[in-house]
Amino acid sequence: MNILKLFISFLKIGAFSFGGGYAMLPLIQKELIDVHGWITTKEFIDILAVVEMTPGPVAINSATFLGYKVGGFLGSVAATVGVVLPSIVIILIIAHFLSKFKSSPYVSWAFTGIRPVVLGLITSASLTVAKDAIIDIKSFVLMAILFYLTSFKKLHPILVIVLAGVVGVFIY
Repeated sequence: MNILKLFISFLKIGAFSFGGGYAMLPLIQKELIDVHGWITTKEFIDILAVVEMTPGPVAINSATFLGYKVGGFLGSVAATVGVVLPSIVIILIIAHFLSKFKSSPYVSWAFTGIRPVVLGLITSASLTVAKDAIIDIKSFVLMAILFYLTSFKKLHPILVIVLAGVVGVFIY
């Protein structure tokens, strides 16, 4: 496994993702599973479960865990640095030119156009994960109930994760 390839893969993911970690998931899946075949879809879903339960940003946690899975400690470092480097560079550039950017209607229009793309990427990632995570009627019902509790009853996500784990122990 070439650590440089892993770094470049996550550098691309970090450079071309807008909207945070969830928006990166389809790019991560495409790069690690489809392009390189470094992990399977099942491994990807299992790692996402760990990433969701781990404190910190989804993008960094994903890069760290997936990098470790693919290339050990050095893979973890390479993936994490690769995914955050574009954001750091962009933030430094924006901070330098902030006074020129903040009043530009073009910048406002660009971000207005990017918002629906972010939603589309998150939806795409959700549907991709759902195809492999919903394995039977029990998992579908569990997903629907937990979606309802999280979205409409505003149950805390940590409680939902714990609840899902306990229910999973009993029904599987």
